[in-house]
Amino acid sequence: MFLFSKRLFFVLLLLNLAACNRKLDTNNLPHHIIANNTYYTQFVIRYEKNTHITTNYRRGDSLPINTPIRLLSITHKIIDIEVISLGQALRIKNVEKHTGDDTLKAFDKLFASTRVDLSPFNALEKRHINKGTIKIGMRKKAVTTAIGYPPITQTPHLSANQWVYWSHRFNKFKVIFKKDKISSIVD
Repeated sequence: MFLFSKRLFFVLLLLNLAACNRKLDTNNLPHHIIANNTYYTQFVIRYEKNTHITTNYRRGDSLPINTPIRLLSITHKIIDIEVISLGQALRIKNVEKHTGDDTLKAFDKLFASTRVDLSPFNALEKRHINKGTIKIGMRKKAVTTAIGYPPITQTPHLSANQWVYWSHRFNKFKVIFKKDKISSIVD
């Protein structure tokens, strides 16, 4: 009985893993997400070893805001893209427990068919958005445009006055807001 249960467990585990990595049915994708189309990054994306994890670690190489990319494929957990100017493939791994989003919603935060309009931002915000950094005095929208969204595990709502980001797997930093502008950044 135990042997049968163990075998059944492993079969179900393998089926589950295979289902997570299968491509999404192109007939069920939202009309605005189309393989081989060009999209633009909506904030500076950091990646290591050609992979960006949606937990949004703040380390590694960066892909500037408004970088044109081509969508190669999308699965239940993975978005594969090509950085058009570099001819480089990148993989985005969606960690739903940190984003609160399925892969399609994560795609919509990362990419859009139009470039981000930077005209609503002041000079300080534009400078830091383009570098993928933040500075005291920046507004909340400028922060998400510069460095993306904080993981929901410690920042469940963007209306909060404290956002927690992860520098990497073991280090975090806090962004404190007063009147919707950064008042301090605490390592």
